[in-house]
Amino acid sequence: MPEGDTIFRSARTLDRALAGKPITGFRSVYPLLTRFHDDNPLTGRTVERVESRGKWLLIHFSGGATLVTHMLMTGSWHIYKPGERWQRPSSSARVVLENPDYHAVAFDVPLAEMHTAQSLARDGRIPAPAGDLLSTGFEAEAAIARILAEPDQELGNILTRQHVLAGVGNVFKSEACFAARLHPFRKVATLTRAQVANIVAVARKQLASNVLEDSPNTIVTYHGIGRRTTNKINPSANLWVYGRTGQPCRECGEFIRSRKQGPDARFTYWCPRCQPTPDDSDIEG
Repeated sequence: MPEGDTIFRSARTLDRALAGKPITGFRSVYPLLTRFHDDNPLTGRTVERVESRGKWLLIHFSGGATLVTHMLMTGSWHIYKPGERWQRPSSSARVVLENPDYHAVAFDVPLAEMHTAQSLARDGRIPAPAGDLLSTGFEAEAAIARILAEPDQELGNILTRQHVLAGVGNVFKSEACFAARLHPFRKVATLTRAQVANIVAVARKQLASNVLEDSPNTIVTYHGIGRRTTNKINPSANLWVYGRTGQPCRECGEFIRSRKQGPDARFTYWCPRCQPTPDDSDIEG
C-alpha cells in the first residue's frame, strides 16, 4: 500500500497540473460520483488545490466540493497531455478529470468519494492536517498524546494507526523504530514521553526526506536508490531493516529478524541488538 510520501508526491503533481484551472470534462465509473456530477456539475469549476492527508488524496473544487480518493493496494493517479496515449487500459480508469492542458486519470482506485466541507470534517477515516506528518500544520504534541493514550498497544501497531499518526505505513514503521532504536513489539506503556517524542520526530523526518523534489519513487532510509532512511552511499542499500530478514544489520552485523504484527498480519522488521527489549527473548524471529 502506498505510504504517506507516495501520496504526497502524487498530490503535488496533481496540484501542479490541475490547480487554478477549470474542469472541462469529468467522468467516472462510480455511480455516486456521476450522480453528484449530474446534480452539481464539476465541469466549469476550478480546482482550488490538491493535498494529501496521510494515505488519502483530496482534490478541492471551487463551490465547496472535494473529491477524496484512497489508493489501497492497487490505485494510482496518472497525468497526461490531451491526446497522449495512456499507459494503462481505459477499462482500469475509475475517475477522469480534464482541463485544457492535462487529463488526470485515477486507475484502479478502489475508494473515491465526493465530500462537502462539513462531511469531510465529520469523516473519521480522513485525518485532519494536524495529524498528517507531512502537513505544515502537523501538531506533534497532539500526536505524542494520542500514542501515549494507547499504553497497551505495541509500538509498531500504533505507528500505523492513521488517526494517531497519518502517513506511516509498514515500511516507515520498521524504519522509524530502527532509527529510534526502539523495538517495534514493545508496549507503549514501556516508553518514556521523550522516546515517543523522538520516534514521532524520526518518522516525520524520514517521510519528509522522501518527498524532496528529487526523491525517487521507492522509499529510501539508507541513502541510495529509492526511499531513504539511512545515510549510506551503496545504491543497493536503501533501507535499514525493512525486507532484510536474515541479512546482517548495517550497523552492528546482527541478523535482521521479522515477525507478523497487528490485525493485518503485516511483517515487521528489527535488529535484536540495536533495538533491545527486556522481552526480546520471548519474541521469535
